[in-house]
Amino acid sequence: MSGLAIRGLGKRYGDVVAASDVGFDVPQGSLTTLLGPSGCGKTTVLRLVAGLETPDAGSIHVGEREITALAPEHRNVGLVFQSYALFPHLTVEQNVMFSMQAASCAEAQARSRAQAALETVGLAGLGHRRAPDLSGGQQQRVALARALALAPAVLLLDEPLSNVDARLRRSLREEIRALQKQLQLTVVYVTHDQHEALAVSDQIVLMHEGQVVQSGSPQDLYERPRTEFVAAFMGEAGVFDAVCTADRRIWLGPLEVTSDHAAQPGPVRVAVRPEAWRLGPATASGLAASVLRHTYVGKAIEYILATPIGPVLAFSPHTTALDAGAPVSLSLGRHGVCVLRS
Repeated sequence: MSGLAIRGLGKRYGDVVAASDVGFDVPQGSLTTLLGPSGCGKTTVLRLVAGLETPDAGSIHVGEREITALAPEHRNVGLVFQSYALFPHLTVEQNVMFSMQAASCAEAQARSRAQAALETVGLAGLGHRRAPDLSGGQQQRVALARALALAPAVLLLDEPLSNVDARLRRSLREEIRALQKQLQLTVVYVTHDQHEALAVSDQIVLMHEGQVVQSGSPQDLYERPRTEFVAAFMGEAGVFDAVCTADRRIWLGPLEVTSDHAAQPGPVRVAVRPEAWRLGPATASGLAASVLRHTYVGKAIEYILATPIGPVLAFSPHTTALDAGAPVSLSLGRHGVCVLRS
């Protein structure tokens, strides 16, 4: 069952196309991440869903109800702003109560729901504090509690961790994911950070220049990118020229590559993640290579290698580092290799 359905959504600002024919579903009780570089249109789509902008085309449905033309307060959609938008002169409890009182909720009921929401996000007992006295992570939780107190059908999170210290991001993203699963929330989560998206998402919708370029599970986008843009944005990847023969076998130099879709005979492009390469002793089999340089990066050694198909970036588990000029033979692992569709 779809918690949120977006169909053909479009938005222009003068000559700038911010969103063009954007469409995707967010299943009820799941978390979908809108991912992409700055200016790709992801925040515009979020604002269109929230009712802060009016679309030029398309429709938005929450469940069976179309909300495209409704005012923000009638959409049953909660929004957590990137800046948190907390009132510094109000207490934490008053901040959480504010949206409910604006919706004509009785004070006693608003206070009870605010206290329950604060307990849900782990801030019970801090309702008397003022927002500026809290840490960045606590302020983020207050903003989340304020949205949850309204019991929205869909929760929108706009770059929720961008203002949080890097040391707290992992724990906070895990808390958000755990809370989403616990409460079975339908969430749209906007970020430009692919690692964050991979960690929290049931589904990723990747945008570029106002359009959806690929959507699917985190594993789909990382292991089966359709284009060079997707391959590069979802993590480091080398893209190489390969050949599909008449019998539909695909060759990257001397290495055969399997594909999950039928390629046409002729030139094709293959994306290879650094962790897919396997370094071995120089032999007649495999792809001949020589070490240009290596870098210790903590959990692995990063190699740049010269090969007949071009420079290769490869990660290798901890071993004694190979010196520059050392000959090696490269093969490919089962994961992290994909034939691009376009």
